Amino acid sequence: MSLIQYKSAREIELMAEAGSMVARTFQRIAPMIQPGVKTSAIDEAVRDSISELGGTPLFLGYHGFPAHSCISVNEEVVHGIPGDRQLMDGDLVSIDIGIGAQGFCGDSARSFLVGEASQETQEVLTVCRKALANGIEAAYPGNTLCGLISSIEEVIEASGRGLVKEFVGHGIGRNMHEEPQVPNFVSNDLKKRDFELREGLVLAIEPMVNGGGGGVKTLKDGWTVVTRDGSVSAHCEHTVAITADGPRVLTLGPGESWPPLPGAVGQ
Repeated sequence: MSLIQYKSAREIELMAEAGSMVARTFQRIAPMIQPGVKTSAIDEAVRDSISELGGTPLFLGYHGFPAHSCISVNEEVVHGIPGDRQLMDGDLVSIDIGIGAQGFCGDSARSFLVGEASQETQEVLTVCRKALANGIEAAYPGNTLCGLISSIEEVIEASGRGLVKEFVGHGIGRNMHEEPQVPNFVSNDLKKRDFELREGLVLAIEPMVNGGGGGVKTLKDGWTVVTRDGSVSAHCEHTVAITADGPRVLTLGPGESWPPLPGAVGQ
């Protein structure tokens, strides 16, 4: 774990500024999450917001990714490419945004319900949000990485929903992806590499929950990951700093708090 880069208080403040840009971008696009809106139009709004805020899009061109955001609808788990797909009433849409500013990165994913969603879809999203909340709550000095991950895994397993194992959270700082990896389940290999969390570690915590099984596959475009059984999927992520006072969520915008206030959209 020697490759882990711990951040100073000043660096965490800079990361919070990048994270705020991500959150403000979500606040700008949230009213667009309506039936009939194309995912490409949402991505264009993300592009414009990043530009107006003075940030740099982290996803555009990353290993060839062609858009400013990942927009994944229903059976799409992660890395959905925005395009002509129109949102429909009852959809679950997960949007992942990364922004660089002043040499640091902010990364967050929020999932939204479009119109009147089914109880099944609502429950999948509720489980994903609860799993994220448990992971954040466990991000405190003295806990272990396995302890944090177990708190996520327990929520998903208890719900009977599908836990996606192929994609993981990660450390974050000057680079979008840093050590350590943060899977959403505890493997024997992870137990061998476990370590104590300490102040200055910043993690992107991001559970992905399927309505059916946990199996996924990647489409021919080389990016879009979908559930193997066609069930709906949710993806929720925040950038979180471990501080002496406990976890600090860095990807919050004006008027937002953690835990979210009742009625908060997307958080």
